[in-house]
Amino acid sequence: MRHGKRGRKLGRTASHKKAMLNNMATSLFDNGKVRTTLPKAKELRGVAERLISFARRGDLHARRQVLRRIQNKVVLTKLFEEIGPSFADRDGGYTRILKLGPRRGDSSELCLIELVGDDAISDVAENESDNSTEEEEVVEENKKDA
Repeated sequence: MRHGKRGRKLGRTASHKKAMLNNMATSLFDNGKVRTTLPKAKELRGVAERLISFARRGDLHARRQVLRRIQNKVVLTKLFEEIGPSFADRDGGYTRILKLGPRRGDSSELCLIELVGDDAISDVAENESDNSTEEEEVVEENKKDA
């Protein structure tokens, strides 16, 4: 029985999962968005929001706690000087998950996790939806021809 065991296993050992989530959080803070599978994005959301809450505090102890997870000093500086203060008036909900549909190879659910801050929907999500409508139009034309 898995009583009291929170989180998803993601088919990895604990150390591999921790390293993967740390790397994904670094990429999220560096680029503002990450394209990944839905279960990984849901796990990343908790990690990223906790790190942003530390960045909002901004004291030395918070910086050292974030440094345990994010080893890239450039991203750490960006997190504490740009991202944290930009969420100063927001109480949680710093990330957004947009579903992109199934992956072509194995049909696993893809999504885009991004930092909230832009009111516009991200360009990648728009491009993905445009591509899917084009594919549907081609399929419909082929059905008409047949």
